[in-house]
Amino acid sequence: MSSASERQNEWAIREKQSGNDRIGPQESKVGADSNSLTKSVVLITGAAGRIGTALTKQLAPYFTVVGMDVVDPPENSSVHEWIHCDLTSDESVAAAMAKLGSVTTNDQDRTPRIAAVVHLAAYYDFSGEPSDMYDELTVRGTRRLLEHLKPLPVEQFIFASTLLVMKPDDEHQLHESDEVSAKWDYPQSNVQAERVIQEHCPFPYVILRIAGVYDDGCHSIPLSQQIARIHERRMTSFVFAGNTDHGQAMIHMDDLVACIQCAIGACSRLPQSETFLIAEPETMSYSELQEELGDMIHGTHWPTLRVPKSLAKAGAWLQEHMTSDEDGPFIRPWMVDLADDNYIVDLTHARTQLSWEPIKRLRHTLPKMIGRFHKDKQGWYEENDLKFPEPVEATPV
Repeated sequence: MSSASERQNEWAIREKQSGNDRIGPQESKVGADSNSLTKSVVLITGAAGRIGTALTKQLAPYFTVVGMDVVDPPENSSVHEWIHCDLTSDESVAAAMAKLGSVTTNDQDRTPRIAAVVHLAAYYDFSGEPSDMYDELTVRGTRRLLEHLKPLPVEQFIFASTLLVMKPDDEHQLHESDEVSAKWDYPQSNVQAERVIQEHCPFPYVILRIAGVYDDGCHSIPLSQQIARIHERRMTSFVFAGNTDHGQAMIHMDDLVACIQCAIGACSRLPQSETFLIAEPETMSYSELQEELGDMIHGTHWPTLRVPKSLAKAGAWLQEHMTSDEDGPFIRPWMVDLADDNYIVDLTHARTQLSWEPIKRLRHTLPKMIGRFHKDKQGWYEENDLKFPEPVEATPV
């Protein structure tokens, strides 16, 4: 059994195969001419997002990272090359892949392998409103990308799907072979994109069904909303329409990045197609989160009353229609039906095949997260894209 550090760094070793030696970070060298590439290339779609930015920073010392997105790169981006691309446009994708081909050709007419394409770009909206972008970007955009990648020397295609495609289970841990049952547009579009990959991907591929992502500053929409509700002592912070003993699986950004690294490193020993569930092995229940957050934010027990779904839907509907779009509530009527969902993941497959295991835990990260919140509440709200509340007199609990 290898040590934890050995397992986590295994991704960095590019194994050698007969007649097809792979280039490892220890062997990779970049000359003075930045156009002379000797590192293997990793292409990241959706590279301007939070996951893409973190992944780029981590991979940059070992690979020539090419970022691709419809927007400009973030400040201080670690990418070697940035390609603007709109995955909803055939012409834009064709032009982007042509540029990728030129980026991966060096002065010695040697074409470095594209070690991986990490496909993060997808449409996501918590409003629940129907959108053509789920099909145009997540589903058709994936098909366009695969079609235009075909002529290039891609060794592996990694798709960032969501754990929400899985059917929740009240009693048992989820496994990769369990039933898929997506309940709303976002996971449904991921199911369709997975099917596109299964039917049309010409390269070895890995599908990562990822739990809710958070980091030390939070940056999780449901979790930041829960923190804000409790901080502001809103009525909705005291009620819940589901089983409070159930919970949503989470994964820290650092562990997710390490997982993707391990998937790249494991390419040569994985089968043609693989699917992994990516989450922490421990899921905090809603009641546990309420109690921890109430104590950390206000120093008191935070009671949670379970209410009938019909009442919760009516309340959510009233809130939605009595406020402006800008100030509208996070909780929408369609979310009430998901309140009972329970996701606890068996990580055996990822442990054995990727030599990966998450190190962080949400329970242990909450003190640091709420510490940052207390240090600069307004800054924390802004960092999590929340509207800072107007000062009001506190109401005793």
